[in-house]
Parts: sequence; structure tokens; C-alpha cells
Amino acid sequence: MGNGEQNADTIDTESSTFSASRIEYYEEDTPSGSRRTAKAYDFFATHWTMDITTIFVIAAWYFSNIGVVLLNKYLLSFYGFKFPVFLTLCHMVACTILSYMVSLSGMVPRQGIKSKQQFFKISALALVFCGSVVCGNISLRFLPVSFNQAVGATTPFFTAIFSAIMLGNIESVNTYLALLPVVVGIILASGSEPLFHWYGFLVCVTATAARAFKSVLQGILLYADNEKLNSMNLLLFMAPISVLALVPATLILEDGAASKAAGLASENFGFVLLILFNSVMAYFVNLTNFLVTKHTSPLTLQVLGNAKGVVATVVSILIFRNPVSTAGMIGYTITIIGVILYSESKKRSAKQQKKMQIMEKDNDLVGGKQQASDHTGIRSTTGQRI
Repeated sequence: MGNGEQNADTIDTESSTFSASRIEYYEEDTPSGSRRTAKAYDFFATHWTMDITTIFVIAAWYFSNIGVVLLNKYLLSFYGFKFPVFLTLCHMVACTILSYMVSLSGMVPRQGIKSKQQFFKISALALVFCGSVVCGNISLRFLPVSFNQAVGATTPFFTAIFSAIMLGNIESVNTYLALLPVVVGIILASGSEPLFHWYGFLVCVTATAARAFKSVLQGILLYADNEKLNSMNLLLFMAPISVLALVPATLILEDGAASKAAGLASENFGFVLLILFNSVMAYFVNLTNFLVTKHTSPLTLQVLGNAKGVVATVVSILIFRNPVSTAGMIGYTITIIGVILYSESKKRSAKQQKKMQIMEKDNDLVGGKQQASDHTGIRSTTGQRI
């Protein structure tokens, strides 16, 4: 058991002991009516606290996710700092520092790298991860956040393609049909986007495909139980590798980015605060995602994730006042509906597959018992003949 698990167990044990001591106190010194009230209050307080914690985590997840996208857009398109690779480098430096701080605090159960082979696998994932983030930030230079989110919603489409090619996972016909609205919606949104930019669009599609590729590649490379890492430990190892890759990339692709940043910082300290806040928020996107996964169910996470893109779109339109078309919003809506249909179809397929596996096991058990019974009957018959 890691340090994080021990701390979590200690917290739970302490809160349970505290609750029990309060109930015993009321039982000894209060009338029966008050005793019942005390028990009800204790139960209500415990569960209300849990709900408040979950709500707070979800709110922090939304705030960090939407906030980092909006700040990226502001810095890259409105503030005049047109260096997405350098900005990504700042994010990864913050993720490296904060990941180690959280790891040392014991908040997240620590997992280590157990072999050179695992290290090389994580390095490959880090490069793909780094590339997807860079491409996503580059796209924000040329595209409005609303359209960026619409393209990002097509991630399941690319995941299905890569799963079929790399893993041989063939879904049902209904599941693939559910992806049609995803494609149709984004085509409609692209064709009617007032601020459409071909380069920004292609880079955004590349970022979306890279995210899907990373998730499939992660399942392939870290498939063994002894190699699997939770999202925070994976970030702990990927972030410094990304920094090492981004330093030369920044020097080659964005010569003068550091001097431009230094100049803006000397002119206005607010720029320094923006970069720091943006970089810290980039880390909290990962931390809050980990906590939301821990505090909610997969279904809740799926619903919240779909709604998050919609909220980010609405907020960005209100802040940046970018023009939107009715056809574009209809296209985005169709894409979101397609994502929901795809998720539901996959869920049904998984349930059916699980039922089939259970039925096969039951049939194997029945068949085994029948064979044993037949074998016993043969022995018994043979004994009678003797």
C-alpha cells in the first residue's frame, strides 16, 4: 500500500471514530428523543460533507479545464504572445514541479518505474502527449474556442479508428453508425464557421487525433498489471520528458520566444502572473480530472465531460464575442448527440459481451458437471456388472 492509500485510510478511520464518539456521548447524557436527533444529524452531516466535496471537485474540474483554454486563447490571440510551443513548455515545467510536490505530500498513491522498457514506453507516450498539447495550443491561435471545442468533440471517432487498426477491436454496426452524426456535425460546423482557418483546422484535427492515439497507445504499451499507472503518476513521469523535448523544439521553432516573454514581463508584471496562473491551472486540469474520476461514476464523468465542452463554448462566445452561425451551433449539437449515442452503444455492447461471457462460463460449468455425472454413472454401471 502506498503512502496515499495509507493517508486516505487514516482519514476515513479518524472520521468514523469521531462520529462514533459523538453518538456515544449523546446516548449517555441526553434523553431518547435527543439521541435520535443526534444520530440523524451525524448521518446527515457525514453524507452532506461527501456531497459538498464532490460538488467542489467537479466545480474545480470545470473551472480549470475551461479556464486554461480561455487563458491560452487570450494569451495567444489577444495579448500578442504568439508562441504556443513556449507556452506549452511553461505548462510542462509547472506540471513537473507540482507533480513532484503532490507526490511527496502523499495525496496520490506513488507508483514507480520498474524497468527500462517501461521507461521507454512512457517516453513514447510523453512525446505523443506533448505533440497533442502543442497542436491544440497552436490551433487556438487561429480558431475561436467554440470551434476548437467542436473539433475536439470528435475524439471518439479517432479512438474507434485507432482501436480497430492497432488493437483489432471491431465494434458493432450500431456503434459505428452512431459515429456518423459526429462526422456530419463537424462537417456542418466547419462549413458554416465564420472564422474558419484551414491551417488552424488541420492542426486542431491533428491534436484531436493525437489524443485518441495516445489513449489507445497507452492501452497497448502499459497493458500489464505491473506497468499500469494512474493518470497522476503517468503525468509525474511524462511532464519532465516533455520539458526535455520542448526546450529544443522552442529554440528551433520559436526563436526569440524567451526574449519576447522577458520583454513583456519587464513591461508588465501582470504578464508574469498570467503565465504562472495559466501554467498552474494546466496542472490542475490533470489533478481535478483524477479527483473527479475518483469521486464520481464513469457515467457521471461521461455526462460531465460532454457538458463541459458546451459550457466552454458558451463562455468563450460571451467573453470573446466571436461570431457564430446557426448552422455551426446545429452542427456542434449534432456532434455532441453523436458522441452520446456512440458512448451508449459501446456501453450496451460491453454489457452484451459480459453477459455472453457469463453464459459461456455457466455452460462450461454445466458441461463439466454433466461429464462428471456421466463418468460416475459409467463407473457405477461397471461396478454392478462386476
